[in-house]
Amino acid sequence: MTEIGLLLAARGLRSTADGMISLVLPAYLLALGYGAVETGLIATATLAGSAVLTLAVGLYAHRTDGRSLLMAAAVLMTFTGFAFAAFEDLWPLLLVAFVGTVNPTGGDVSVFLPLEQAQLSRLAASTRRTRLFARYSFVGSMAAAVGALGAGLPEALAAQFGISTAGALQGAFLVYAVVGLAVLPLYRRLPRAPAAAQRPAAPLGPSRRTVLSLAALFSLDSFAGGFVVQSLLALWLFDRFGLSLLAAGTIFFWTGLLSAFSYFVAARLAERIGLINTMVFTHLPANLCLALVPFAGQLWLAIALLMARSALSQMDVPARTSYVMSVVTPAERPAAASLTAVPRSLAAAASPALAGSLLAVSGFGWPLVIAGGLKIVYDLLLLALFRHHPPLPDTD
Repeated sequence: MTEIGLLLAARGLRSTADGMISLVLPAYLLALGYGAVETGLIATATLAGSAVLTLAVGLYAHRTDGRSLLMAAAVLMTFTGFAFAAFEDLWPLLLVAFVGTVNPTGGDVSVFLPLEQAQLSRLAASTRRTRLFARYSFVGSMAAAVGALGAGLPEALAAQFGISTAGALQGAFLVYAVVGLAVLPLYRRLPRAPAAAQRPAAPLGPSRRTVLSLAALFSLDSFAGGFVVQSLLALWLFDRFGLSLLAAGTIFFWTGLLSAFSYFVAARLAERIGLINTMVFTHLPANLCLALVPFAGQLWLAIALLMARSALSQMDVPARTSYVMSVVTPAERPAAASLTAVPRSLAAAASPALAGSLLAVSGFGWPLVIAGGLKIVYDLLLLALFRHHPPLPDTD
């Protein structure tokens, strides 16, 4: 298997587990007797911990090889799954959420992401990089959709065999741990790092200002996105429309499917209108749909808006990744990937707890309205500041 194949296979396995756990997590917390506030706190802890770990990796990655760091992250994923299955009290769960790799978003905000992006960015020329990241994002979204579809299996097994719902859901975390073991040999087969003499002395050089500016903008987008992480969106659907975990899993399977196929459209669109225009002009209508969801009085209309949003909202992902990798030098890419991800994770970590509190006092869906509005502001700022900032010449 090629290096690209190894990375795509690992992404697929991880995303399947992430898609399942993002829906199992709120159901598990509800089965333990917790509510929206506790679910928001757990989501905040996972995102904050991911930010701290990703920052450490970003500052250290230029001194070592991504292969070793990815292997260590796979071991941490295994530990996280076993620990979530072992604990039921809130404080141990918060601690494991902070130090572990559980992802409540249904996407990928973990430490794996910048490490894999940096590995992939050197495997394709600039003219093909967006398409490669589209494939990478497609695999992740498709796998996450399959994982979401399987999230209802623990409840079905609990009913079939007469075991407790909490016990069945703990089994899902054991599956998550096994996936960590499964990706470990894939990362181990990646090439080793180059000699130390070839590595840069500092994580960022001439592109520092560009990276920090992009990180600030991405933080605004992620802060908004934290209001609608998949675990909390599922919780709102449970409460507003009385959906079962199986029904929610089916909905998120189809939204994930739409997102997955949109990546290839994004790659072709970026070749025609540019990376920044692709990011902005697909994101704006998606965010309008998101802000309108709470005003849908019927389930079918809410689902239609969520589907429309999913068909558009992730088209910026391969374009964004490709743009970040193209406006920095090759030596800066690991740090750029991490340092644009870290503020995003920190910003996203602040909002789930706020969203959980809003859901606890009102079932209207204010977090969705806030998220849509803030994301629209992000889109307009990105267009204004970076529309005329071209990529660097290809030096790979």
